[in-house]
Amino acid sequence: MTQSGPTASCDEGHCVTCADEAVRMLVLEADGAGLARCEAPDGAHTEVMTDLVGDVAPGDALLVHAGTALARAA
Repeated sequence: MTQSGPTASCDEGHCVTCADEAVRMLVLEADGAGLARCEAPDGAHTEVMTDLVGDVAPGDALLVHAGTALARAA
């Protein structure tokens, strides 16, 4: 995923708003209100906003960038 246009707050070649990668994460729990607890490939757990992908359930795989699920992963 690549974005173009102006960027802000870029440090050391990385920017939280314009990075070109999403991370594949596995849904562990979903609250039904647009948040899910997910696990990254390194085992870290984090809350992810799921408004853009709709309802999710444990076991679903998502592509996540900056704490937001952008798409469902295959």
